[in-house]
Amino acid sequence: MLKDYLEIGKIVGTHGVLGEMRVECWCDSPAFLAGFKELYFDKGKEKLSVKARPHKNVALVKIKGVDSVEAADMFRGKILYINRKDAKLPKGTYFVQDLLGLEVKDINDGRVYGTITDVLKTGANDVYEVKDSEGKAYYVPVIPPVVKEVKPQKGYVSIEPMKGIFDDEN
Repeated sequence: MLKDYLEIGKIVGTHGVLGEMRVECWCDSPAFLAGFKELYFDKGKEKLSVKARPHKNVALVKIKGVDSVEAADMFRGKILYINRKDAKLPKGTYFVQDLLGLEVKDINDGRVYGTITDVLKTGANDVYEVKDSEGKAYYVPVIPPVVKEVKPQKGYVSIEPMKGIFDDEN
C-alpha cells in the first residue's frame, strides 16, 4: 500500500531572524521541495502553509505564523511531509519510499532474489540494493535491459538479471 504522505525533509536549523528554517532535503533537490505551498507535520495530521526556496544544498522554509528565530527554533528536528497528490512525477519515476521493501523477482521464471533495501544514486543510473533472505546484498542497475517492470502497487519489481549480479559463475 502506497503512503499518502511522504517524508520530504528534516528541519535542521534556522536562517536569519524572521522565522525561516533550513531543511535538509530528502528528495531530488531543494528546488523540488520549494515547489510546494503546503507541507505537513505528523504524517499529514498537521497542514502547514509555507513559502520555500532553494539555498545552496538546503531549502529555506517559512511557515505561516512563525515569525521569529525563537519560534522557528522550536521546530528543529521535525520531519516535513508532502501529500502524494500534490507531487507531479514524470511517467516511470517513483518515490524511493515506494520502492523500499519491494520484492525483486525474475521476469522469466518468477524466482525471488530479495527485497529492495536502498536506492543508490550513481550519476549514470540508479542502482537498487537488494538483500536476500540471508541478508546478502546484491546491486541491480536500474537500466532498461535489466529492470522490466516496476509495480509498487503490487509490491514487486521484475528484472531480467545480468550475468554476475547474483553469483553466476558463467
